[in-house]
Amino acid sequence: MSRDTVKTKRVAILGSTGSIGQQTLEVIAADGSLRACALAARRNWQLLARQARRFRPEVVALCDLDAAGQVRGSLPEGTELLSGPGAMTELVRRSRPDLVLSGVVGSAGLAPTLAAIECGSTLAIANKETLVMAGAIIMPAARAAGLNVLPVDSEHSAVFQCLAAGKRRDVRRVVITASGGALRGLDAKAAEDATVEEALNHPTWRMGRKITIDSATMVNKALELVEAHWLFDLSADQIEVVLHPESILHSCVEFCDGSVIAQLARPDMTMPIAYALSYPDRPLRRAAPLDLPALGRLSFAPLESRFARAVDLGYQVIRRGGLSGAVLNGANEAAVEAFLAGKIRFGQIVPLVEEVLNRAPMATEVTCQALIDADAWARQQVCEALAGEGTWRTTHAGRRQG
Repeated sequence: MSRDTVKTKRVAILGSTGSIGQQTLEVIAADGSLRACALAARRNWQLLARQARRFRPEVVALCDLDAAGQVRGSLPEGTELLSGPGAMTELVRRSRPDLVLSGVVGSAGLAPTLAAIECGSTLAIANKETLVMAGAIIMPAARAAGLNVLPVDSEHSAVFQCLAAGKRRDVRRVVITASGGALRGLDAKAAEDATVEEALNHPTWRMGRKITIDSATMVNKALELVEAHWLFDLSADQIEVVLHPESILHSCVEFCDGSVIAQLARPDMTMPIAYALSYPDRPLRRAAPLDLPALGRLSFAPLESRFARAVDLGYQVIRRGGLSGAVLNGANEAAVEAFLAGKIRFGQIVPLVEEVLNRAPMATEVTCQALIDADAWARQQVCEALAGEGTWRTTHAGRRQG
């Protein structure tokens, strides 16, 4: 089928008011073969209303009930409004899109992702936390349903594209690059006391607050390790992280014969988004050519010790398996929220997450309920630590993990 005769692809965007969601709508606006049929957000009703008036989706969802009350009367005729904690999941089931792009932050993406699989929708995952938390459930379910799981993170999109050069069984290792985040120019002591504003001042990427903090701590690379493990069936020993501050080479794959295939592109998230939305075709886009002479030198370096400590959390999760991904994600979300709220210093985030992960009991069975309990347990552990409770207790949710 030619590009001229391809049917319109209906896309549901979870987290349409966030950074990834807004850039996804930019891609859709420039591509006549794509239609935003459903938009979901947490509470930003003003932006969601503007998006709905422009793209006229069939249905929109707001998880916050107060925000949903505000948006009524601001939506175009024919657009249905869903509200409440389960609104995103219901939105997927009502719209039954061809593709669901998950750009929500954290564990909120789990239930709607499972609903997308039930509906037979292709998954485009920008919400790495969903796979970190529940890759053991999502990936087998998607395979059983015959559905593609397409990575949107620039690093994993790069791996996905590089893997087309060879057979999976011939992969020796995958190298994921890291910019080093907003604090990469500081020494370890100065970084420990960095302000929220300093940690959010990323020099290269335009991202949401939570993922920008994750970039500064390098926990985002720990999460990406686990995501790569599930997406590409890689062991911990097959994945490496290196510093690359220019953010031009996003990932590379080394094959068994020593050949290394790399994907290079400007740091622009609309590129991997467009690739996922158009897959298996490559989108026709007016992108400026990559001028290698103008770029000059591309630099690479091993991880500094403070970064290696954060990245090691991902290796631990891959090797431990079970519910440890849910514990890592829940503890990190809670710790980042505490930092953003001024309750802890920047340098306390990684040690706090590490301590919670080390305390997590081993699991014997991975179920959706067990994952939810593990996530809640990890968050509670962070809360108890912040409250100064010297002896952390294994709660009911924690006991379910064992």
